[in-house]
Amino acid sequence: MKHLIPLLFLVLLSCSVPEDKTSTVIPEFLTGDFEDDYGITYSISDSVFMMEEHTKIHIRNWNLDEQFFVGQNDSSNIYDPLLYSRIDWMPFEDMGEFKWGFCMSGYNEVSLDSARSIQTADRDNPKSGCNGYPFSRMKRITN
Repeated sequence: MKHLIPLLFLVLLSCSVPEDKTSTVIPEFLTGDFEDDYGITYSISDSVFMMEEHTKIHIRNWNLDEQFFVGQNDSSNIYDPLLYSRIDWMPFEDMGEFKWGFCMSGYNEVSLDSARSIQTADRDNPKSGCNGYPFSRMKRITN
């Protein structure tokens, strides 16, 4: 019985949610290190959205046409571990160092498909189009 537990663990790991990535080229302005209006720092790559040290989302699918990505929350996240999130973004013009903004449209969905289907962001109203709040404006951090 002792030997079955590690084997069961390996089987469960191999059954994790597959990545739904396409061979999409992510716009350069969305990746790198950033700070938002509130001083929160982010590190974003084509596969991970990291907010400070406490929130990590493994990006599973980018939709460049509709300007969002969906991913699975990391198992070590304080809130909603292993659930799914959707993050919508939009580019900005004439906002100085803030070149784009994002809206966390969903963060505790039970599946990738349910996160993908959320449509709450209103890009026509970036000051209130994120569930009644403004999109978080992002500026690049330069070292």
